[in-house]
Amino acid sequence: MKIAIIEDEGPHAQLLALYLGNWSKRAQIHIVVRIFSSAESFLFAWENEKDFDVLFVDIQMRGMNGMDLAKRVRRENARVAIIFTTGITDYMEEGYEVEALHYLVKPLEEEKVAACMSRVVERQTEKKCILLRQGNEICKMELDRINYIEACGHGCLVSVAGGGERVCETSDGISQIEKMLPDDLFVRCHRSYLCGIHNIRHIDRTEIIFDDGSRIPVSRRLRNEVNQLFIRYYRQS
Repeated sequence: MKIAIIEDEGPHAQLLALYLGNWSKRAQIHIVVRIFSSAESFLFAWENEKDFDVLFVDIQMRGMNGMDLAKRVRRENARVAIIFTTGITDYMEEGYEVEALHYLVKPLEEEKVAACMSRVVERQTEKKCILLRQGNEICKMELDRINYIEACGHGCLVSVAGGGERVCETSDGISQIEKMLPDDLFVRCHRSYLCGIHNIRHIDRTEIIFDDGSRIPVSRRLRNEVNQLFIRYYRQS
């Protein structure tokens, strides 16, 4: 589990890192903790590392504040857990906008940090789904059933594992769906396609073949990125 602490006060950051280390040992869950002293330094890293699972964000920082940072991250990633650390509670209403998992009021208490991390783990073990629009209705789709998403007109076709014509039509655009999907499980493989790494059987020079035999194109420009994510996924599995 990859965790970022975005905090401009060194002692607070180090104390939080200690609490997280203690929780990791008790829970027997491996974690990697990165500390950033400003929102700007985190965003610089975020450009190349969008695989963080948890962000502990100090709201009141010099430069960009933590709430603005969270809004920026949330526009690109709906999955990462955001936990605010703050000396005041004035921002709670804004926290709903970015779907903050929790607020921790300073001085931080180890038991409350541990409780937050337990909530993160519980949320990760739930069956992962996204909600897709179908006309005036909402459809819940389990991520592990999705082979790929194909842009089609103003909406998309979502291909479900099993072969044949097992597709779900949605009025959501492909860029909109891309923001809802975890970037360790789905990747853009072509201008018009997103593919689910978990159901891939084989990647050749021009195509991706899924376990059920369905196929989609992979562009030469994006093939290396798909390959790397595919290899990383199965190494971790």
